[in-house]
Parts: sequence; C-alpha cells; structure tokens
Amino acid sequence: MVEVSTSLLSVKKEEIITAIYDLETAHTDYFHIDVMDGEFVENNTASLMLEYSEYIKQISNIPLDIHLMVNDVKSYVTSYLGLNPNIITFHLEACKNKNEVMELIKYIKDNNCRVGIAVKPNTNLKEVYDYLPYIHMCLVMTVEPGKGGQKLIPSTIEKIKELNDYVIENDLEIDIEADGGINVDNIKEASDAGINVAVVGSGILNSDNYGEYIKKLK
Repeated sequence: MVEVSTSLLSVKKEEIITAIYDLETAHTDYFHIDVMDGEFVENNTASLMLEYSEYIKQISNIPLDIHLMVNDVKSYVTSYLGLNPNIITFHLEACKNKNEVMELIKYIKDNNCRVGIAVKPNTNLKEVYDYLPYIHMCLVMTVEPGKGGQKLIPSTIEKIKELNDYVIENDLEIDIEADGGINVDNIKEASDAGINVAVVGSGILNSDNYGEYIKKLK
C-alpha cells in the first residue's frame, strides 16, 4: 500500500488550522512541506511553510515530510531540524559537488533525522545512484518543481521504474517517493512502477471528502 504525503502548498493561510485537523482525521500519513526560496524555484514559500510546520507541531502528531527546493540547503535544514521532522529532502541539483551532497547527508543524519534526495524530471538518475546507500528516500519529481496543480509528466513513470529496478538489483533499503500531478487516476501506475510514498496536494484538497480520497489513493 502506498503512503500518502499531503502537500499543504495550496492551503490558504486562514484555512490552515482546519486543514491540518481535517487531514489528520482523513488519515494522511505525512504532511508534505514544500519549502521554496524564490531562487532555486521562482516561488517563495519559505516563511509560510515554516509557519505551517510550527502549527502542525502544536496541534498534530502527523510526521513532517520536508521538501527543500532551495539553494542554501544547510541553513534551511538547520531551521527545520528543531521541528523534529520525519525526513528532510533536498535537491541534488542544488549541490555543487559530491562532497557537498555527502556533507548534507551526514549533517541531517547526525541530527537524528532521516534524509532524502530529490531529482528533477530531466536529471539523469545515474547522478543519484552513488548516494542511495546513504539515504532513506529518493524523491522523483513527476513535474517541474516550484508550482502546485501541474499535470504529471508521463516519462517520469519510466524513471520511477528505472530507479526501482536499480534499488532491487542492488538490494537497497530505500523509499521511493513521487511528487507532482498524482491523483486517483494515475497513482496505480506510479505504484506499479515502484513508489511507496505519493505526494498529493490539489487532488486531495479539491475533493469533497479528504478521507474518501485518501482511502482511494491508498
């Protein structure tokens, strides 16, 4: 069964408290926090997502799934570590070299947090293979990062399958997460390709019944 990580990107500020309660009642597995700096991607959600995360820690026990779409990865990691997230995922494309990637992995793990690496749709998967033995999750972007409500790019399904085949062949213990345009109509295809965590935002939030929609996704 695929776990569901609900993105709060499209939730309005005045509705966030209600949304947190409703999504917890609907049995989302994680709250997906899309942190954008206005540089790595065009949008800037940094202060809003930190605020949302602080609300969650005050009123919910659902774990945080932090997705950093930022250039200055380490400073954002530091600001979220105090919230005891389940996992912090950063983009491979934000790093200058292998040393930086390994230092970030070590920094996050040394602070008792799980670590993930995200790759954009056009990034060659082979670039992430060396790091897979050291991380807990690989996030395959199924849309270009930076905006909610996009349609899933079909070629990314094959990318998920390629990653899953590599994980199985090399006997790796790692989660595969997909993010972007996932809904009840295409989640089975993504699941069959190899994901075990799906990030879903507008699909859930635009539905009439969060609980029923999440149940269908799972």
